[in-house]
Amino acid sequence: MTPWSDWERNFETARAALAWQVEMGVDEAICDAPQNRYALPAKPAKPAAALAATAPVVEVTDPVVDARALAAAAQTLSELREVLAAYPHCDLRLGARNLVFCDGQEGARVMIVGEAPGREEDLQGKPFVGEAGQLLDRMFAAIAMGRAHPDPARALYITNILPWRPPQNRDPSADERAMMRPFVLRHIELANPDIVVLMGRISASTLLETSEGITRIRGQWREISGRPALPMLHPAYLLRTPAAKREAWADLLDLQAKLRTLP
Repeated sequence: MTPWSDWERNFETARAALAWQVEMGVDEAICDAPQNRYALPAKPAKPAAALAATAPVVEVTDPVVDARALAAAAQTLSELREVLAAYPHCDLRLGARNLVFCDGQEGARVMIVGEAPGREEDLQGKPFVGEAGQLLDRMFAAIAMGRAHPDPARALYITNILPWRPPQNRDPSADERAMMRPFVLRHIELANPDIVVLMGRISASTLLETSEGITRIRGQWREISGRPALPMLHPAYLLRTPAAKREAWADLLDLQAKLRTLP
C-alpha cells in the first residue's frame, strides 16, 4: 500500500501540473494517444427527410385565394367593409389615412367603379371628391343623376378598385389589382346595381381582365357579374384632354338610353 505521504505528494504534483496547464491555456482533455483526425471517417450527412421533418413549417397563403374566401363570406356591404379593412395582404393600407370604401346611395341603379383614391379621397375617406370627382358630379348632373339624389333611379353608388391610396398616386400594381378584384366583384353583387360604369383604364382592365386600352373600349357595352358594364374615360383624363369630353358626353347619353330599356 502506498504510504499516505507518497499519495499526498503525488496528488500535489498532479494538481500543480493541472494548474500549470490551465494557466498555459489548455481547455480540453485529450486521449492518452494522439489521433489523426484526417483519417477519421466523415460524419454522415443527415438525411433530407430528417431535415425536412425537423425544419419549421411555414404556411404560405395566396392573397387572391384569401381575398375570394373573405369576400364570399361577406353577406352585407357593412360586412364587406369590415373584412376589407382587416385584409392583411395589401401593404397600401399601412400608409393610407383612411379606407375609401364607397359614397352615394345604396340601391342606386348605377354603380361607378373608379381606379384608386387620390390625396383628397384619402383625407376624406370617400371616392371621387377631388377635382376629378367634381367633374364627375357635373357630368352626371347633365343627365339628371347624382350621388346625393334621393331617387334610386337617378342616384349613383361609387367605389374604387383600390380602397387605399397608392404612394405618390402611382398606378396600382398587378398584384394589388388581383387581390382587390374579388372584393370589388363581391361589392358589385351586394350593391346590386342595374348598370356598372367602369371609370378609367385601371377599372376596365382589372374587372374585364383585358389589356385593351380605355380609349379603344370606351363606349362598348360589356358584362360584369351578369349585368351591363360601360367603360368610360376617367374624369382625370378629361381634365388633361378636354377634347375627349365629346366621347364622354356620348357615353353618358348611351347610359341614359340604356337605363330606359331596363326594367
